Amino acid sequence: MKPIYFIINPKAGNGNCLEVWKKIESKLKDDQIHFLAFFSEYPSHAQYLAKQIAEKNQQEKLMIALGGDGTIHEVLNGIAHHEKITLGFIPGGSGNDFSRGFQIPTDPEEALQAILSLRKRPGKQIDIGNVMLGEREEHLFINNIGAGFDAIISYQVNRSRIKKLLNKLSLGRLVYVYFLLKNVFTYKTTTFDLSIDGEKHIFEQTWFVTVSNQPFYGGGMKIAPAAEPDDGLFDITIVHQLSRLKLLFVFISVFWGRHIHFKEVKIFKGKNITIQSTNTQYVHADGEHIGYTPLSIHLQAKAFEVLSRSRGKEEVDLKERDSNEFC
Repeated sequence: MKPIYFIINPKAGNGNCLEVWKKIESKLKDDQIHFLAFFSEYPSHAQYLAKQIAEKNQQEKLMIALGGDGTIHEVLNGIAHHEKITLGFIPGGSGNDFSRGFQIPTDPEEALQAILSLRKRPGKQIDIGNVMLGEREEHLFINNIGAGFDAIISYQVNRSRIKKLLNKLSLGRLVYVYFLLKNVFTYKTTTFDLSIDGEKHIFEQTWFVTVSNQPFYGGGMKIAPAAEPDDGLFDITIVHQLSRLKLLFVFISVFWGRHIHFKEVKIFKGKNITIQSTNTQYVHADGEHIGYTPLSIHLQAKAFEVLSRSRGKEEVDLKERDSNEFC
């Protein structure tokens, strides 16, 4: 059995993650499961810890991030280019879009039980995104990456005191609504130039562009309903040429994935994407601010192994094929 390493962000969920860890730790000890635990203390520390653990030896490892989407984003970037590592996640943050997309229970103790069960069999091989800002600055993402209006909202949400207050009241989702309303009447749309697998596209009066590896972002919004993390393709969503009032309706519909029916919302699929904008725009990866446009994105197919209860595309295709053989 692979040794288990936990990387815990005690500040996630307004500090509630530390209490979550105490329950997880107690359960592990009761079940006599050996593990090692490390705590992040500052931004990017989880990435550093993951890198140190990955480089310790060539032994296969199970690395479990306990925190929010920002925590698993850091851990992913820490284990980049290291094989023999399986990635797991126990939700302890406010957004937890990774747990939604990969069908990990939202209850931390249930998530632990799922992970302990899943570790007994091979993990899911998933795609990830490799992002280049400029010529040298490289980032990986596992959920999605966005440029424009949604990236500004993510930037402000992660730095707000209101987020902490609403999380304490179990109203964390409302923080995105608050900053949406705060920015919708002041944000200036711009022209985006996209290249998707070599095909050029120009979108004027664009609000944002999102490239997704799984359906969810922004604390439960279903931005890319058809996205599959193992299909070898990203889902690209562009929102442009719509009024400020209509944008509000689009955002409301995103929670159910119904925004794709608006004519101002364009959907593409692709592996290699470049994004440029007339005016410099904020960029987020997995909800974390990483820089500004321009950027290029490259899909790395089946680059990481994760513990997930979701049925991947290959599994679904195989089941359908086997079923058809008996027709």
